[in-house]
Amino acid sequence: MKKSLLPAALAAVALSGCASDPAAGPASSTVPATLAVRPNILLIVSEDHGPELGCYGDPFVRTPVLDRLAADGMRFDRAYVTQAGCSPSRASIHTGLYPSQNGQIALATWGFRMYSANTPNIPRSLKAAGYRTGIIGKLHINPAEAFPFDFAEISRGNFARRDLPDYARFAGRFMRRGEEPFFLVVNYPDAHSPWQRQVDGLPPEPLNPEDIEPLPYFGVDTPQLRETLANHYNSIMRLDTLVGDLLAQLEASGKAENTIVLFVSDHGPDLIRGKRTVYEGGVHVPFIVRWPGQVDPGSVSRELVSMVDLFPTFLDLSGAAPVAGLPGKSLLPIFAGGPEVWREYLYTEFHAHGGGKNLNPQRAIRDDRFKLIHNLIPGVVNPAFVDNMEEFDSVPAAAAAAAPHVRATYERIRIPPPFELYDLQEDPNEFFNLAEDPAHAAVFARLQAALLEKRRAIKDPLLDPVILEQFRNEVGPMTNRQRARDQEWRYPEYFFPQRSNR
Repeated sequence: MKKSLLPAALAAVALSGCASDPAAGPASSTVPATLAVRPNILLIVSEDHGPELGCYGDPFVRTPVLDRLAADGMRFDRAYVTQAGCSPSRASIHTGLYPSQNGQIALATWGFRMYSANTPNIPRSLKAAGYRTGIIGKLHINPAEAFPFDFAEISRGNFARRDLPDYARFAGRFMRRGEEPFFLVVNYPDAHSPWQRQVDGLPPEPLNPEDIEPLPYFGVDTPQLRETLANHYNSIMRLDTLVGDLLAQLEASGKAENTIVLFVSDHGPDLIRGKRTVYEGGVHVPFIVRWPGQVDPGSVSRELVSMVDLFPTFLDLSGAAPVAGLPGKSLLPIFAGGPEVWREYLYTEFHAHGGGKNLNPQRAIRDDRFKLIHNLIPGVVNPAFVDNMEEFDSVPAAAAAAAPHVRATYERIRIPPPFELYDLQEDPNEFFNLAEDPAHAAVFARLQAALLEKRRAIKDPLLDPVILEQFRNEVGPMTNRQRARDQEWRYPEYFFPQRSNR
């Protein structure tokens, strides 16, 4: 392990391997609240894109601001969200819990909600530790009043991309408002659909369909996909400029040197084999951390990192009171250049997105090389696939005319088998299912056992087949968003009756 760059008080925490785990029991350890200088925390959350950034090697997109942020800090090459959906992912960031643990298993705009408004979260803990807390952009978690930010602006999703300079302007106002340490989360609307080629001249030189190629995990190439992907890239390039404006406000505030900046997307692209799945295209995201003087510029981490790790990290950075039972781990050891062993297995999940049109409960676990997906409703047509193909109607014919392994891939999404096993080293695009391959029987059995152990540790309610069927019967018929918002979802009552506190 390299010499720690952290201040002594922080390094002591980092090297202790502080973490919480529902199986192990200990709460997150803390930095003393009396630490002379606690860092400001600026968390930047973008929408609906994976590592389609220059610093991650994408050959088409131009992202000089985010590339510079990575060059000045640490790029995480294997970072994951907990669920590839806006509300579940954001709820996991703010509570440090998986969606099945906190209850935000699908979109807030469809009325889905956390089990309890009393669930510990970042703004509540950091406020108690003396931080000013602010949010710019959507929260997208129910109930919103459970998150007591001191400052809030642009609460809508803003997918029309109106008044984009306001994000940086409001952020600058918040940063300069006081001298207490601050926590600010800025949530941008790009690259969420509708994908807009240009807004207010951004990006100044947009990409055209002929300038790009499909993402490798698509397996198909159509004019419709190319046009959509080109504007997906244009949305990311617009985001890059806006992040530059935000970082300029941080510099102007005079607080950049004592601010840790973290950038992450809430999940992968809303294209095909991405958002609303547990495939790599849905859950693998960019994650960049810049902390002047504390994180080596240009450093790269290959550790398996989950967004449930953010809350424990912020507790340690702020000196906030520990929160018991968090499944994540503080990232301070990685910032310090270690440890030798971090996480053997990384877990993700999916439930639904809106209502029954996207009901496809899945659980997945990966290690350094292999990934196991467990489809909880196998052998029937996946409604999420049908919905996705209605949007990208050029894909079914292209898939039918593609190579055999691509045809098999799309048929596997249409009617999922109970298990899928992928060798991410040899097959990073998850085309070849090895679940029934005798040569991989030992890997399959080991990951099955690890997945079951994890699900038991977090008390996954869908382990119970009766609850799974009840959930399927409740969500499956609901395909109208307004009706879903007007009614009361019952799953918080039968998932974890003792946690429901509306």
